[in-house]
Amino acid sequence: MSEYNAEDVRNVALVGHAGAGKTTLVEALLAAAGAIREPGSVTRGTTVCDSDDMEKELQHSLDVGITGFTTHGKHINLLDTPGYPDFLGRALSVLSAVETGAIVVNAENGIESLTQRMWKAADRRNLCRMFIVNRIDADGVDLAELTAQIRESFGAECLPINLPADGGKRVIDCFFNPAGEGADFSSVEEAHSQIIDQVVEVDEELMERYLEQGQELQPEQLHDAFEEALREAHLVPICFCSAESGAGVPELMQVLTRLMPNPAEGNPPPFMKGEGADMQPVQVTPTPDGHAIAHVFKIINDPFRGKIGIFRIHQGRVTPNTQLYIGDARKPFKVNHLFRVHGAELNEIDEGVPGDILAVARVDDIHFDAVLHDSHEEDHFHLTSIECPVPLFGLAVNVAKRGDEQKLTDALHKLEAEDPCFHIEHNAAANETVMRGLGELHLKVLMRRISEQFHVDIETHPPSIPYRETITAKAEGHHRHKKQTGGAGQFGEVYLRVEPREQGAGFEFADETVGGCIPNQFIPSIEKGVRQVLDEGAIAGFPMQDVRVAVYDGKSHPVDSKDIAFATAGKKAFLEAVDKARPAILEPIVKIRITASDSNMGDLAGDLSGRRGRISGSESKSRGRVVIDGEVPLAELEGYESRLKSITGGEGTYSIELSHYEPVPGNIQKQLADAYQRASDD
Repeated sequence: MSEYNAEDVRNVALVGHAGAGKTTLVEALLAAAGAIREPGSVTRGTTVCDSDDMEKELQHSLDVGITGFTTHGKHINLLDTPGYPDFLGRALSVLSAVETGAIVVNAENGIESLTQRMWKAADRRNLCRMFIVNRIDADGVDLAELTAQIRESFGAECLPINLPADGGKRVIDCFFNPAGEGADFSSVEEAHSQIIDQVVEVDEELMERYLEQGQELQPEQLHDAFEEALREAHLVPICFCSAESGAGVPELMQVLTRLMPNPAEGNPPPFMKGEGADMQPVQVTPTPDGHAIAHVFKIINDPFRGKIGIFRIHQGRVTPNTQLYIGDARKPFKVNHLFRVHGAELNEIDEGVPGDILAVARVDDIHFDAVLHDSHEEDHFHLTSIECPVPLFGLAVNVAKRGDEQKLTDALHKLEAEDPCFHIEHNAAANETVMRGLGELHLKVLMRRISEQFHVDIETHPPSIPYRETITAKAEGHHRHKKQTGGAGQFGEVYLRVEPREQGAGFEFADETVGGCIPNQFIPSIEKGVRQVLDEGAIAGFPMQDVRVAVYDGKSHPVDSKDIAFATAGKKAFLEAVDKARPAILEPIVKIRITASDSNMGDLAGDLSGRRGRISGSESKSRGRVVIDGEVPLAELEGYESRLKSITGGEGTYSIELSHYEPVPGNIQKQLADAYQRASDD
């Protein structure tokens, strides 16, 4: 039997920018709860969550660390997420497993780029949110100004629930026992009043009692309204602490155990049933007596323990010997061993209840984003997917030693199964395998795993740019395919129209023939020929997109018409139409965010302009830093990492995400088309 019930569980994801102190904060909470003897150290490599050798070497989290503890009858699951933009996909993936997103802010650095991105992601996921301002005892921090910045950036609903005192050496509770004095800014009385006023606004009865009758409300009376305010994002508590010194950690523990929502108090998970137009929302409730329903949010391929699936139970119970289906599978797998995760450790347990975050090992078919369930009634259930950034940073990869090709393929697919922002592409035209991630560090870490974990030596080089082709005007095409070889011949004639579609609209194929001029069975063959051009490109060998094709006339032969004849006629008619429709080559334009010293602003702006880029804005940050936002063609970023290091003395960082596609300049289109023609002639 589980030692606690679902209403005792609190699931909290610690998110925020690198260097905010999330991992150190986890250590402080574990030590305060008695789960570990003393806090570990990031610099010494002794923390629970940063157990990987590369994490210890870099002194930064590179993956999600999962742990938990039980205190005061409550079980707290903590998910420590990486703060580098390169590992944003891993941080986002855990939001489906929690009710609360705790955004950790370094008091010295203030609001940073990932602070804002994780806030937006938690908002889209409809999570309850809180801020944890860490390192409040650092020299020169202005916590009053930082609090004002948080409220200005994220809303007036963000309110301190405790306050720093004595220069950040201690923290005063402003909710449960608002009697302290000596706050570094504001006052306990003012903070208490602001919190109470905000909470009672969601409950008319409480508001009447509080305002008209003048009653002092106790924390227990406010609990339900407090949870409602969290669910509606009408209140976002701000907590202050220093994970290093321990100041504010007991107060933070009290907020987590007594105020943060349990699975029944948080917003319900967005489960759906069906696909496409038939998709409907379904209610999944955290009751232990219902069918078991769980969601896999993390996969680990361990060289010793096999494939590990980490999942959150949303409904029902899971025990060893439970039979669970993976998605729509017809055959279940048996849970032989059920584990609780504590950093790198897997500790076997007897039962999981709603809200639990657990793991199973050696289940080959389990995969990221899968729904596990014990009844066919939950077939076709899925959780609304987290929106992850498109991986654009690419490297073409091949083996250094012949004979290792299959080992490399296996390694790449295992890594792709673990990371929602790591993709593998095969460019048939260039005959290259390309791995794509969110940045140079992302791919460096994965390449090191390929070498050390999978024992494959690889070579890399810059990949081909993922250009696309499209058309910019309407046109018509026609082709008659006639072939006679002595026996049965081939005959097919096709007339078609093409027209451009809006960017992102994709491909549309329409049959507008009348009178049976082309028998229905040959229409799919025409589409097959058209799609061949879409895949292979028409002018430069790049995939074509955002085109509408309508077949409106043609002829057939009762004997000689065959699928291959109409596929060939459709392909050549489409090529003729594209040639008349002012074809264009599109290049990916990325949003770029550069963080560097403000003294480098001029050099960075000039360099970006020389790469056909444009600056859309800049923002000054604390400690003489500046954030530059802009757009630049992806093709112009080759070697940018080295250039940025040269300009900033190694201190600058950047991140990119796909913005849109736009036509390349005419001279570049001619170069690409000529190169493709020469390769075709050879």
